[in-house]
Amino acid sequence: MWLRSSWGLSLLAVFLLLSLFTAHSARHSKASSPWLTYTGDVPIVAARGGFSGLFPDSSSSAYAFAYIAGSPDTVSWCDVRLTKDGVGICLPEIIMDNCTDITYAFPDGKSSYVVNGVPTTGWFSVDYTMKDLSQVFLKQEVQSRTDKFDGNFHILSVEDVETQVKPPSFWLNIQHDMFYKQHNLSMTNYLISLSKRVIIDYVSSPEVTFLRGIAPRFRKSKTQLVFRFLGQDIIEPSTNQTYGSLLKNLTFVKTFASGIIVPKEYIWPVTSDLYLQPHTSLVSDAHKAELKVFASGFANDVVLSYNYSYDPLAEVLSFVDNGDFSVDGVLTDFPITASEAIGCFSHTNKNTSVNAKPVVVSHNGASGVYPGCTDLAYQQAVADGADIIDCPVQVTQDGVLICMSSINLMDDTTVTKSPFNVRSSSIPEIQKGLGIYTFNLTWDEIQKNLKPAMSDPELEYVLVRNPRFTNAGNFMTLSDFLAFGKRNKALAGVLISIEHASFLAEKLNYSITDAVISALNQTDQEVLIQSSSSAVLTKMKQKTKCKLVYKVDESIGDADNSSITDIKHFADIVAVQKQSIYPQSLAFITRETGLVEKLQSARLSVHVYLLKNEFVSQAWDFFSDPSVEINNFVNGAGVDGLITDFPGTAVAYKKNTCAKLSDEDAPGYMRPVQVGGLLQLIDPQAQPPALAPMQVLDVSDVIEPPLPPASLIPLNSTVVQNAVAPTTQPSAGQRCSAVLSFLASMLMLIGYLVFV
Repeated sequence: MWLRSSWGLSLLAVFLLLSLFTAHSARHSKASSPWLTYTGDVPIVAARGGFSGLFPDSSSSAYAFAYIAGSPDTVSWCDVRLTKDGVGICLPEIIMDNCTDITYAFPDGKSSYVVNGVPTTGWFSVDYTMKDLSQVFLKQEVQSRTDKFDGNFHILSVEDVETQVKPPSFWLNIQHDMFYKQHNLSMTNYLISLSKRVIIDYVSSPEVTFLRGIAPRFRKSKTQLVFRFLGQDIIEPSTNQTYGSLLKNLTFVKTFASGIIVPKEYIWPVTSDLYLQPHTSLVSDAHKAELKVFASGFANDVVLSYNYSYDPLAEVLSFVDNGDFSVDGVLTDFPITASEAIGCFSHTNKNTSVNAKPVVVSHNGASGVYPGCTDLAYQQAVADGADIIDCPVQVTQDGVLICMSSINLMDDTTVTKSPFNVRSSSIPEIQKGLGIYTFNLTWDEIQKNLKPAMSDPELEYVLVRNPRFTNAGNFMTLSDFLAFGKRNKALAGVLISIEHASFLAEKLNYSITDAVISALNQTDQEVLIQSSSSAVLTKMKQKTKCKLVYKVDESIGDADNSSITDIKHFADIVAVQKQSIYPQSLAFITRETGLVEKLQSARLSVHVYLLKNEFVSQAWDFFSDPSVEINNFVNGAGVDGLITDFPGTAVAYKKNTCAKLSDEDAPGYMRPVQVGGLLQLIDPQAQPPALAPMQVLDVSDVIEPPLPPASLIPLNSTVVQNAVAPTTQPSAGQRCSAVLSFLASMLMLIGYLVFV
């Protein structure tokens, strides 16, 4: 034996030393890595069916776009199904009805089979050859997603994906092996044959027997076998055990797999009312058992736990960068978000330097988290790192200035459930319909009888903000707000928004501008005044040294030079709507207006409003990701400030480690999206309707007459009642008077008829 020779002993010694060095290097590499994954490597991003959050799952565009919009090392995931002639195809479900238009191509093709013991009816791939399926087109399986790309893509075989997309990493998920055997098809034979032609990086399956059967064939290959856990109460068909019970025996799983993939709730459980529970020990337990852990179920356009404040990037970070553990990869429908989280947003903290631009301005405080304009909303905005917090100032009946998002208490308080719900009135100068206004109640009445109400701007989509905070917090006066801002030295300033000044002066003889000026004499902090009224800003420019923000309260596509010249006379900053920068048709961006550049060329800063995290508030082009939207307004349009309900999301963007990279060095997923790019991919017959010409801001839209003269005398109930129209519900006296008037008229009519 060569081991007995001195040369053999030397080789053995070298081998042992090399093994020890390799093991030491691996341990050292993991110890020095910022990632708490099993090996210390960066977590992978697996794109389920490609970028299936936008395009039909497993379509050519979905696979290609995962690399255009995401990381170049994204893993392509394919759910493998077998056709009648044994071809492996990529489809998200064993039933083809929801993800293809097969019901139109083969209207009589419905079949009923038993799948893992469950009778199942629908259209199955095992009933069709690959040639048959050439007549079938893919469609979006999730109905809440756009259908504009349906019918454009053929079903792809696994080898089609390999040759057309050339993914740098390929993951095949194989399910229902027993079902295919019943149809004389062998998934094992198919996979082994395929592996001779296609490099397969990962193979997963929720079936123990299948993975145990192929394990010997792949033991010496680079293919990683991953056991996929389904719901904890679901029974694994080949062992007749629940997946929850199999989870307790990870040493058994290790005998045939190098990793596990689990629904994300296995790691971060979520209560039935959508609140996070403490994370489990699954990841650390699996790593101790020498198993990698991959988490599945990530999608941006679903209702997340309220703990994430509708920010899908924050959810990914909780799995990859929480300080206790990191999963080894995530399976997602939106690979751009996971790529951002891992590549640019991980490993930051409170001490991470924050980029100066853009300025983050709260909208009613952190009103996405707490009821707007409450002490809790302002405290959260400061904790989130907002640069400027805002107070929309209103006046009560006794002349107290308060912070309230709307002059109508029905919008953001519980006034309709209070004894004051009878004080409703109709004031066309303010709004259509009834309202109960701040000047209808005294400050004492508001404090003692009303509670704040959470704003739910996307309620029509059944998206609500944190229900636990529905009536949390306390209202604040302007003086309390200014004192709060002064105490928080990290703030760059505070913003006071003034609206309805002309109405208050003309109808109630009250000068809210003079009242604000008087309040500002008590503070020396940086103050911005915002208004959609040029008359208000003109007066504030004459009386104060505040920075002035002109809010354009309509969507505009342009502003003529004369209007910009006039704006410069009374404003330093212009706040414009999102639609004024990126016009949309059916939530697809059509173009960029150039308004930001035009205003900035006149030395006016530009703030954009209103940014929200709820995925329905973003254009399809931004992939249901608020950070993508922010990035486009900042690095694409070049805005100077963001006005947002969720300042924490905007500040996290300012901390991302890729922000300081040049355009050439920035990863693709941190570059602005191509404006109008998605429209180019839509079939001409399915194009959204063309937008009507957008308004051009001109001098007549900007210049207003001066505010009417008014006093600072506190309001009183008599003045208020005389100034507003009567309620639509007449009083008892009014009803009686109306009846008497009607009777008198009838008597006169009868007398006239008798006389005639």
